[in-house]
Amino acid sequence: MNKHPYLRAYMAGIAVPTVFLLFIMTGYTLLRLVYHFPVPVERVIVFPMAVVPNLWGLWNVLFIAWRRRVPLSLGLHGAILPILLGPLGLAVSALLKFSIPGFAAHAFPVLAPLALIVYYFAWKYFVGFLNSVLELA
Repeated sequence: MNKHPYLRAYMAGIAVPTVFLLFIMTGYTLLRLVYHFPVPVERVIVFPMAVVPNLWGLWNVLFIAWRRRVPLSLGLHGAILPILLGPLGLAVSALLKFSIPGFAAHAFPVLAPLALIVYYFAWKYFVGFLNSVLELA
């Protein structure tokens, strides 16, 4: 199966965050509409729903294209992505005048390394599995 490796890499990349975001949005919808939880993120929800899966897909395409030139494991390659997504998310929230709660700044030293670890394992196991199923790796 050598046809369209970049398209298959893109599809393998977007599959993981798309499924994850379905669960996140289901939980958010239940909290917001059923329990009237006061977190108005409707203005910025477009970023994680549209940009993040597409960046995962493009990031996987870059991995497939560069894997022979840049000898980096898939997990490490995926762990670099939050370093790009974090500033992008902050820029979008600033452009939309969405205030980030004060506790987020205090949680950043703990959550940033945790995000790198989660991304490492998600890329190593989930995206890696999909890449192998699609005969990309």
